Amino acid sequence: MKILIIHQNFPGQFVHLARFLANDPQLEVVGVGETRNLKGRPPVHPRIRLIGYEPHGTGKPQTHPYLRDHEGHVRRGQTVARVLLQLKTQGWSPDLILCHPGWGEGLFLKDVYPEARVVQYFEYYYDAQGGDMGFDPEFPSTLDDAARVRLKNNTQLVSLMGSDEGLSPTQWQRSRFPEIVRSRIRVMHEGVDTRIVKPDAQAWIKVAGKTLRVGDEVVTYVARNLEPYRGFHSFMRSLPQLQALRPNAQVIVVGGNDVSYGRRPDNGQTYRQIYCEPLKNQVDWSRVHFVGHLPYQDYLRVLQVSAAHIYLTYPFVLSWSMLESMAAGCVLVGSNTAPVREVIRHEDNGLLVDFFDPEAIAQTLARVLEEKPVHLRDRARQTVVEGYDLTTRCLPMWVEMAVGAA
Repeated sequence: MKILIIHQNFPGQFVHLARFLANDPQLEVVGVGETRNLKGRPPVHPRIRLIGYEPHGTGKPQTHPYLRDHEGHVRRGQTVARVLLQLKTQGWSPDLILCHPGWGEGLFLKDVYPEARVVQYFEYYYDAQGGDMGFDPEFPSTLDDAARVRLKNNTQLVSLMGSDEGLSPTQWQRSRFPEIVRSRIRVMHEGVDTRIVKPDAQAWIKVAGKTLRVGDEVVTYVARNLEPYRGFHSFMRSLPQLQALRPNAQVIVVGGNDVSYGRRPDNGQTYRQIYCEPLKNQVDWSRVHFVGHLPYQDYLRVLQVSAAHIYLTYPFVLSWSMLESMAAGCVLVGSNTAPVREVIRHEDNGLLVDFFDPEAIAQTLARVLEEKPVHLRDRARQTVVEGYDLTTRCLPMWVEMAVGAA
């Protein structure tokens, strides 16, 4: 059986499945990704043949603003289609194609390989209501914004019509898609390897010359980038009160200064600059440690030493880091928003707070540091082990989807 996996940042969400399939000598796995994202990375698996491509431009300035994203997606999709045509000319045709369609790579798969089974990963459907848009009053949306994101779904909808099946990682993310197409999508989270992501009573990490260990008052915040979509502004505004309530607390902030989601700040500033500057005389910054992006093992140690972990998000894609923090045995304080509520039951396996209430965030984190609720740690990990474990639950579902249905 021949399997083609396409993701501009290969392997993306397909990492666990790709490795498992490549272990089987009966299967031939080819990966396609953007060349710059493939360079310098260790191989996912020695038996996976990788093919890079160079995207040919994005939406042009003269293109209508609503359509610029889609034009860029079409250009990328066309580039990938040409790569696949070369494969086909060489006599290689996949039985199964797995693809993340978010950047346009999945637009023309059936046009090149009409006989292949195509399964695509549908992460988020954009809408002016009920999701990220219009959620945060600090970033009001306009009619132009609403129209632009409505057309942003063109890529996904065309890709879905060219798929035999769609996958979405959570029930809420699936529910964002229109009812008329929802039946074509099933929920399958990619999973957390709880054999690796687990509590460690001996864990420690050194930051700014301080060695922090399990049992210390360590508050942790993790995001790919420090930005409003992941509640960075609300968390920063909680720090003065948190430090007043818990004068020994050390705060570790993991994440970069770029922008993953939403609009970029004006004047070339970072959100870290914007939200830290007003607090410069209200916060003891010697107890707040911005560590940037970390190697995975260091990131895990941050979670393992955490006494209270904060996860805030707009109604948007659920982060891997939230489930990993639970698997690591963190006491999770999460925003009372739809993607979080799908996993967190207040006072059972975590605590929920108002996304926009820095005072409640500070008080809840301080309560966790004071009470050290072991039952919340245990129930958080149990939730992930029972519902999202890679080995026993999620990967078998992915393998059955990929190979069992072939």
